[in-house]
Amino acid sequence: MRAITILGATGSIGRRTLELVAQFPEEFRVAGLAARGSNLHLLAQQAQAHRPDAVAVLDTVAADRLARALPPPRPDVLVGVEGLATLASSVKADIVLSALVGGAGLVPTMAAIRAGRTVALANKEPLVMAGALMTEAARASGVKLLPVDSEHSAIFQCLNGAKPREVKRLVLTASGGPFRTWPREALDRVTVEQALRHPTWRMGDKITIDSATLMNKGLEIIEAHWLFQMPFDRVEVVVHPQSIVHSMVEFVDRSVLAQLGVPDMGIPILYALSFPDRLPCPAPALDLAEIGALTFEAPDTDRFPCLGLGRRAGMAGGAAPVALNAANEVAVAAFLAGQCGFMDIPRLIAAALEVHGSATVSDLEACLAIDAEVRRWAQAKVAALAAGAGPARGLGRTSA
Repeated sequence: MRAITILGATGSIGRRTLELVAQFPEEFRVAGLAARGSNLHLLAQQAQAHRPDAVAVLDTVAADRLARALPPPRPDVLVGVEGLATLASSVKADIVLSALVGGAGLVPTMAAIRAGRTVALANKEPLVMAGALMTEAARASGVKLLPVDSEHSAIFQCLNGAKPREVKRLVLTASGGPFRTWPREALDRVTVEQALRHPTWRMGDKITIDSATLMNKGLEIIEAHWLFQMPFDRVEVVVHPQSIVHSMVEFVDRSVLAQLGVPDMGIPILYALSFPDRLPCPAPALDLAEIGALTFEAPDTDRFPCLGLGRRAGMAGGAAPVALNAANEVAVAAFLAGQCGFMDIPRLIAAALEVHGSATVSDLEACLAIDAEVRRWAQAKVAALAAGAGPARGLGRTSA
């Protein structure tokens, strides 16, 4: 039986993971649960149902409320970034599933790696922010980094022990999001409700907006570079609206292997938890005859500049990916709150790269300091926009 700690238990990945754990009680048990603390009622329900050894939340007030809400025997309740790091490193677990949205997952994920835990990566941001630091720490600790993103899980499965010299390129697939066919001029008028209507996947708000801007693919290019040690010029993106082919690997003999499946995150989650074995996933079967056709097209980086910005930041290295991620998180939150427009997201990111992208990142503390600095800068820019400075003023260009 494998013991699992879940960072981000109340999010869409965390909830799906706990559904799978409940369906395989002889295979898995929950050792720890962590969340930001915004959905304490659900976290308390999860803790009562799965009886972890410890629970952690970022917010002190939330921790006090959670402790009062849990009947005895209570698990240990840990608090703050330090509490999440303690949960990830000190609670005995075979696998730590890293699914906290955004950069909040970096410190506890690094703590898990340094403690020698196998890490199943369901959030892109820690590896985007600190790819060199994380992969170096994983090598030093002898830790496996197992991808949970459907695209990187697909590549992981297609590689299946292939020698690096046999691989020509990696091809990440993108759904194209809800605005794939929209003209450029219409994107300035996108509403939050429209952006949250993803055509194929059901995800949390932040990643859904990232899918609409194609920033998710920009982040995934960087993630693929670090997970598979692949040069950026050999990581490509193709738009595939049906979301059936989850990604592909082309080999030097021009053979191409693809992993296909219905758009259900339960499949890559369960594969990571059970690796190297496979368990029967309770997901719908793939019926290609019913689907009828699979189509592919090149992404349009003029209409969706976030994709090019992600590649640019990854190739620049150093502080650029940190700035990219921090500015994107602030911009997406501002868009969801009605404080900026949809196309202000790439404008803010491009400006952040110009201002903050050239510093070096020597260690985790430097990474976190740059992240905090960019967030403060981006929040000030958002405040200026909300005060009526205009959508483009002071945010520069968006070209990659």
